[in-house]
Amino acid sequence: MVDSFVFRKMREEDIEQILEVEHASFTTPWSREAFYNELHNNRFAVYIVLEESNKILGYCGAWIVIDEAHVTNVAILPEYRGRKLGEAIMRKMMSVAREMGGKSMTLEVRVTNHVAQSLYRKLGFQNGGIRKNYYSDNQEDGLVMWANL
Repeated sequence: MVDSFVFRKMREEDIEQILEVEHASFTTPWSREAFYNELHNNRFAVYIVLEESNKILGYCGAWIVIDEAHVTNVAILPEYRGRKLGEAIMRKMMSVAREMGGKSMTLEVRVTNHVAQSLYRKLGFQNGGIRKNYYSDNQEDGLVMWANL
C-alpha cells in the first residue's frame, strides 16, 4: 500500500499543508515561521514529506550534525494513521540520514506515547534516558531514544 505514496524533500509551498498535519497532530504545533526558518535558515535541517496525489499525508524533520541525526518532528494525518505510513517515513528519514553521513539517530517521545515508542523500537531505537518536564504543554517527561544507522 505504501508503494502508491511519494517521498520528497519539503518545499516552502508545502508549509500550508504541513501546518494542517501539525495542528491535527500536536497540542503545541509549530508555527509557519518555524517551518520557514527550518527550510531557509537552518543548514542542519532536512525535512521530507509523504504525499499521494499532491496531498501531504505526513512529514518528518531532522537535524543532521556531523554524524548524528536528531529527529525534530514526525507526524501523519490522523485519518491515515494505522497504515504503516509513520514507519515508512521514519525508514525513509533513516535512509536519508545515512546517505548524509549519519551514524546514529536520536529523538524524544512522550513517556506516555507507547504506540510511537513501539514503532521506534521496531526500527532499532533503544531507551537512552529521560528529559524531565520536556513537553511545554503539560510538563510531561520525554523519553530519549537512540538508534545506530
